[in-house]
Amino acid sequence: MKFVLAPDKFKDSLSGLEFCEAAKEGLLKVFPKANIVFCPLADGGDGTIEVVNYFLTGELVTTEVKNPFFKAIKATYLYASDSRIAFIEMAEASGLKLLEVQERDCKNTSTLGTGQLIVDAIKRGAKEIILGIGGSATNDCGIGMATAFGYRFLDKNGKELEPIGANLSKIVCIDDSQVATTFQNVVFKIACDVTNPLYGKNGAAYVYAKQKGANEYDIKLLDQGLENFSKVLDEKFHVKSQEIIGGGAAGGMGVGTMLFLNGELVPGITLLKELAGFEDKIKDADWIITGEGKLDEQTLFGKTIKGVMDDAKQNNINVAAFCGLLDLTEIQLKQFGISYADEVFHKADNLEDAMNNAGKYVSIIAEEFAKMLKK
Repeated sequence: MKFVLAPDKFKDSLSGLEFCEAAKEGLLKVFPKANIVFCPLADGGDGTIEVVNYFLTGELVTTEVKNPFFKAIKATYLYASDSRIAFIEMAEASGLKLLEVQERDCKNTSTLGTGQLIVDAIKRGAKEIILGIGGSATNDCGIGMATAFGYRFLDKNGKELEPIGANLSKIVCIDDSQVATTFQNVVFKIACDVTNPLYGKNGAAYVYAKQKGANEYDIKLLDQGLENFSKVLDEKFHVKSQEIIGGGAAGGMGVGTMLFLNGELVPGITLLKELAGFEDKIKDADWIITGEGKLDEQTLFGKTIKGVMDDAKQNNINVAAFCGLLDLTEIQLKQFGISYADEVFHKADNLEDAMNNAGKYVSIIAEEFAKMLKK
């Protein structure tokens, strides 16, 4: 029997690798000669760096950059010297997690630190950069990031503006005369899982700015700024920036990374599967075992398990799902293509027990599943 273990993490409880170890333990009790392949996955959000490192076997690099408010901090990214691939999480330098709730104010924050991380990776020798843009504290359309490469953003008097969201409405010209050429031969892949346009009621400001500390006045200001800046971008790069699907991701970083870096916006799970060699790993598999903290209707729309299911269906491979909490009916599971499902919460005494001992229960679930197969 060949089992491919392809879970997401159980948030705040169990990492993808810990899931794999636990499931393997349970399976081997029943199938001691089973071929068990580890393929932990993620969708580009928190915890992705551990999964990426499993496949890249790189080193963590720490360097000094500016946080969203231009204060010096230490930030970390992953670099694999053999493949010359860097994985950078925007949140490490420009994320909400760096700020107290009362500090959040995305009209005055910048992505400069993210740009500095990218510059550092290129200096180190990176030829491909995977950039996760989740968890941002910013709404500057990537002008902070671009400033790190030498772009300058000018007002009507030719004065250089500070690269923050509040200044987007004042930009009339992009000066690229001092832009470094070092990044032009680097491949940029951007993990982007949203489809929001740059501005408007479904755009970056109206949908996401409130959680980043913006009030109603701020949101209108930012949205107007994004609309104004889109015209400047369109003229400069000969594009229709408002039509870019996912352009509003991370306060406009979707558009910013595409135009300033010539980046490609790709769903996070697609990038991770590519990095993991997922298609090759599942060849001849009898079962794919996946899982995540909560299996619910959200799972049906673009999260990690959805990515697993897409490949499983194409290759006619059975899928089992071991999760923390199961919130789908048997009919929904069947429609989704999951042949077997079980939950940690059903076995644990309470939520605390489920969170603290998830690995133990995943191992039990795996053993019970294997016994079912052997009947």
